Amino acid sequence: MSSLERNGGLQKGDSGGDKFRLQLITWNVATSDPPVDISSLLHFDSPKATDFYVIGLQEVYSGPLRFMSDVLFDDPWSYVLMTALAPRRYVKVASIRMQGLLLLLFCKLEHLPFIRDIKTTYTRTGIFGYWGNKGGVSIRLSFYGHMLCFLNCHLAAHMKNAPDRVVEFEHITDKQSFSCEKAERILDHRLVFWFGDLNFRIQDHGMNFVRTCISNQNYSLLWSKDQLILMKQKEKLLQEFEEGLLDFQPTYKFDVNTDTYDSSTKKRKPAWTDRILWRLRPKQTGSKEKHGDRPDGSDVKQLEAEEYPLAIRQDLYTSNMEYSISDHKPVTAIFTLELKKMYTDPLVHLQAEGEWSADMDAMLLYSPLQSFPSSTWDWIGLYRVGFTSVSDYITYTWVKDDEVSINEDAIKVYVSKEEIPVRGGDCMLGYYSNTLQCIIGISEPFKVHESKVVIEEGLLHEKTISLDQIVANEHFHN
Repeated sequence: MSSLERNGGLQKGDSGGDKFRLQLITWNVATSDPPVDISSLLHFDSPKATDFYVIGLQEVYSGPLRFMSDVLFDDPWSYVLMTALAPRRYVKVASIRMQGLLLLLFCKLEHLPFIRDIKTTYTRTGIFGYWGNKGGVSIRLSFYGHMLCFLNCHLAAHMKNAPDRVVEFEHITDKQSFSCEKAERILDHRLVFWFGDLNFRIQDHGMNFVRTCISNQNYSLLWSKDQLILMKQKEKLLQEFEEGLLDFQPTYKFDVNTDTYDSSTKKRKPAWTDRILWRLRPKQTGSKEKHGDRPDGSDVKQLEAEEYPLAIRQDLYTSNMEYSISDHKPVTAIFTLELKKMYTDPLVHLQAEGEWSADMDAMLLYSPLQSFPSSTWDWIGLYRVGFTSVSDYITYTWVKDDEVSINEDAIKVYVSKEEIPVRGGDCMLGYYSNTLQCIIGISEPFKVHESKVVIEEGLLHEKTISLDQIVANEHFHN
């Protein structure tokens, strides 16, 4: 029985704060291109809107030509996901790729200024640690002040290598580090999600018994021989991670484009290779009166945890049998995070001043609402409403280079008319902090008017068409 069941809902107690919905997906896509329709994968038909999407893929095609193309442009999987999510006002906050391992994080636009201190890193473990066909990629961030880390792994394959998989996981968690004072390593984070193609198998049971249990949906008869469950019984680090019940059929290995388990001569035994686990940082022990005395800062973390509680509940843990482009099925977990926000205001307030069009230079105003580490590399981007990612700007202006004036209320920044789109549209402004590696303020949507030149060209075009029609009509009647 998991601690989730023991606590009867939100893990480690109710935080009494705001609730957020997190959807996490892991899928070994076996080098296939994405399906045309991914609405079922993203649970668009759910009555509750998702605040966060975190998508971890393994075995994304990384042939030399494709990989070089993906470095310059968005890879097909990122493109399809952004295209599906952007119209629903989700923005890609961060991503990291190591060969076939890809990790993407999307959030609702309204949360964007409250996701800070974003860092990414990776660790290779496959083929002597050089090629990167196995290993882990991670994204860490602060969400309303709470430190979260997402780790997508692809671990060693084959039945006999269960101990090696644990060693690889321990190596990844020990080796990965971030330039972040509050949470330098993965396990320093308040909440860690560990997921991916972890490659743990079902041992001892024979093929016929396993397939009969699956056919009869008696999954619980297989749990006692699942390698990850077995390894958790003796590995202290694994015991700190929670997992929901494996109450869905094993997700590996299928014949491609079917729901049939491996019918090749190898006839690999079905297994729950694709998993999603989480770890809420254990409470620190010891006196809280000696605030800050410990060199690891554990007393500070304990006091912070008590003042700003965080609770987690898993609402869904399942596979999606609809997709058959890979020999793995995707696995989804949906969580409710309940937390007390450490801050409720963005770092910067932004607004467009006056009327904007490509016919005249424009001005924008920004006001720091809190102190933050500003940099000469900070910039403000002009985005269309419905933009897909932080880098999906129309244009940008350097904050320091283009300052025009400063007063008590706001700082005015110049934007050249040459940078403003001539066809106009509904737009927004976003302040990007180079130090924090994220957008720390967004404006309300505003209208950029179509340029008079475009309007005049349009009228001239209409007149030309009308004249052509008159000439054509006269020619027809004659």
